[in-house]
Amino acid sequence: MAVLVTGGAGYIGSHTVVFLKEQAEEVILLDHLQTGHRQAVRGDAFYEGDLRDGDLLDRIFTEHDIDAVVHFAAHSLVGESAADPLKYYENNLYGTLCLLRKMIRHDVNRIVFSSTAAVYGEPERLPIREMDPTRPTNPYGETKRAIEKMLHWCEQAHGVQSVSLRYFNAAGAWPGGEMGEDHDPETHLIPLVLQTALGERKEIAIFGDDYPTRDGTCIRDYIHVIDLAQAHALALDRLRRGEGSGVYNLGNGEGFSVREVINAARKVTGREIPIRVTPRRPGDPAVLVASSDKARSELGWQPKYPRLEEMIDHAWNWHRSHPKGYGSRRGEWGISR
Repeated sequence: MAVLVTGGAGYIGSHTVVFLKEQAEEVILLDHLQTGHRQAVRGDAFYEGDLRDGDLLDRIFTEHDIDAVVHFAAHSLVGESAADPLKYYENNLYGTLCLLRKMIRHDVNRIVFSSTAAVYGEPERLPIREMDPTRPTNPYGETKRAIEKMLHWCEQAHGVQSVSLRYFNAAGAWPGGEMGEDHDPETHLIPLVLQTALGERKEIAIFGDDYPTRDGTCIRDYIHVIDLAQAHALALDRLRRGEGSGVYNLGNGEGFSVREVINAARKVTGREIPIRVTPRRPGDPAVLVASSDKARSELGWQPKYPRLEEMIDHAWNWHRSHPKGYGSRRGEWGISR
């Protein structure tokens, strides 16, 4: 039996593929490579194409004995989603609809879905729990929440069981620096900070230092990308054991402020990282921290790399050896950790 990973050439998807292969899974990849990287492809078979290509999906499900899908493929930039919402509904929502149609046609009834903390919007309490209200404040979060609802109704009608993983801020890289985070444009704090440490950027902007937090800057919950990969593997195990569908937060349950991230990066890299304080960005909540108690108790999930310094250290291994991302080095490499 094989696992189909959509978006398997992206940041979290590629790390999950390698993690699954370490668990002796046969992994089939599908990615259109618009944001993913061919150099990050590590599956047993790779198909370059789009979820909305029905003929391609039929071919994949016919050529391989697939018993489950791990679904990462999506556009994921909050600002872009607000500027071009239809792009997100077309790719994220309609793309998933096309995938589910083919899963049902080929009698594949297990899917692990890469959801997001953006489904919650402005939290009413902290830490955020799975039963809290979901009121997305951008089209990206809206499409992810709509997919969760679509999965629910597909289970009622067609028996497709799902696990939706709502994760917070993914961080880190494969510990040895062989693979990591490479976005264009880059919007995540830790890689932006490390690019500044490398001199690729002049300074790092802090958007507001007058929030009601311990140092005035926003607080976020960071989770190591390998710990996310582990959670996807555990979610697959749950579905294969027949324990039913579920929705789970993934985070450390502890938040770090923007200044704390920058200071930790200075410690790890040994370099001065210039900052510039600018006005707040509209819509940035002061604090976003997850409760992952449910994932720990029901999935048996236990993060291996919960320390911020360790996440940054692994990311630094990647960025200093690949200052231009996957374009820095090409060819074969081995995984070690």
